[in-house]
Amino acid sequence: MTGHSDDWVLATHNSGKTQELQDLFASLPIRLTSAKDLELPEPDETGTTFEANAELKALAAAKATGRAAIADDSGVAVHALGGEPGIHTALWAGEPRDFDIARRRVEARLVELGEDVSRRATYICVLCVAWPDGRARTFRGETRGTLVWPIRGELGHGFEPMFLPDGFAITYGEMTAEQRRRVNARAAAMRKLEEALFRTAALRADT
Repeated sequence: MTGHSDDWVLATHNSGKTQELQDLFASLPIRLTSAKDLELPEPDETGTTFEANAELKALAAAKATGRAAIADDSGVAVHALGGEPGIHTALWAGEPRDFDIARRRVEARLVELGEDVSRRATYICVLCVAWPDGRARTFRGETRGTLVWPIRGELGHGFEPMFLPDGFAITYGEMTAEQRRRVNARAAAMRKLEEALFRTAALRADT
C-alpha cells in the first residue's frame, strides 16, 4: 500500500486520540488516515518507555503502508507511586478499558500512603514520526500538575478529569477540547514536532 508524500498514517485505533491529533495537524500540509480506517493490526506495546512504544507503533504502520506514520504514547506518572501507572496507564483500566476503575485504583493507592502524601503527577506524551525506510524521530511533551479527588468534569477522558495542571483552576476534564489542545502534553510534543519537521524545513526551502 502506497500513497502520496503528504498522506500520513495515524497509528492509533483510539477515536479520541484520532480526533485530537487530526485537529492538531489540521494546519499542516498533510492528510491523516487512521490505522483503524486502514484496518491495520495493533502491535503489542512491548516497550519499556513512552518513546519505545510510540516508535514501535509508528514503524509498524509505516512499514505496513509505505507511508510516513505518526504514533502517540501517553500516560500519567504519579510521583508518589514511583511514576506509575506511566506506560501502563491503559492497563490499569483493564479490558475492556474502564478509566473510572483506573482512577479509583490510583486514588486508593494514594490513600493507603497517608493523607500527607504528595498528589503531584506529570502527564507525558511522546509523538513519533516514522518512515518506511526505518527512520524515526520522537518528540516528548510534559505537563505537571496535581491529582484531585473527586474527579471534576466530563469533557476529558482517561485521567484528565483527575488532573489539575499547574497554573489552572480547572481540570483537563473541565476544559473544552480547544483549551486542552493549547496546554496539554500532546500539544507540547506537537509543537516540537512541527518546529523540527515543518517550520525548519520551510525556512531551509526559503533560503
